[in-house]
Amino acid sequence: MPELTDMNYLRDVMNRHGFRTSKSLGQNFIINPTICPKIAEYGNAKTGFGILEIGTGVGVLTKELAQRADKVVAVELDEKLFPILKETLSGFENIKIIHGDALKYDLKKLIAEEFPAMDVAVCANLPYYITSPLIMKLLEDQLPVKTITVMVQKEAAQRLCAPVGSRESGAVTVAVAYYGKAVKLFDVSRGNFFPAPNVDSAVIQIEIYPENLWNVSDQALFFRMVRAGFSQRRKQLSGVLAGNLGISKTEMQEIFQSADLAPSVRIEALTMPELIQLSNVISQNQRENSHGTEN
Repeated sequence: MPELTDMNYLRDVMNRHGFRTSKSLGQNFIINPTICPKIAEYGNAKTGFGILEIGTGVGVLTKELAQRADKVVAVELDEKLFPILKETLSGFENIKIIHGDALKYDLKKLIAEEFPAMDVAVCANLPYYITSPLIMKLLEDQLPVKTITVMVQKEAAQRLCAPVGSRESGAVTVAVAYYGKAVKLFDVSRGNFFPAPNVDSAVIQIEIYPENLWNVSDQALFFRMVRAGFSQRRKQLSGVLAGNLGISKTEMQEIFQSADLAPSVRIEALTMPELIQLSNVISQNQRENSHGTEN
């Protein structure tokens, strides 16, 4: 079979199956034959591993993963790709393609059913429009995976790998730092895709911590605080949190003082330990108020 990155073959197989790429689904297929082998090698596609792929395209990355890992299960939203995948991935016994929306799918159940007694990693060329929500889902679902290796828009890669407390950080940056360690592996320019997007990309990897490193007393409150703060990141954090958490501004200023933080600080300036300290003081304040109400 011709290389799946060969433009002539790609056009031919798409035309034969009446397929047109969808901008709304963020379909940009890799046409540089060196990229997907690198993603597979970096992404733990090897003996003893099962790989969960999000989105298949025409199967370029899927094929490389299947040549290295014990098993590949891919969740693909676009049913129109399935006839193409039947052709491009023929001959592989260790690939399973599931029709579904990864944002809504029970991925933890899927992993338990499809990869028993295997180490598991996630590899994907993510559509740009679902990058942040999908990574948040992968992390918050606390999937039993070793690594998440994904290609994303270059600006998103910078945000995902930024230090917490830097101007590039956002809510997803904090989530990544909470659950693992992110590094950028390599850049991929827009000319490596068909059709070419109007932005460049980068491949990043999140190495998931085997156990939680942070002493957070109320995880739900911590992430509620983080999401609220970054939703109005240019405003003073004490005022934003007072409104979102139903705490008076005076009491919130006292909370900030107890956490050794200036009430005028913006969330983007806070490091991970400072965010955790603030969250824990708020949690303690709520517990004390609740006990006071009960008495």
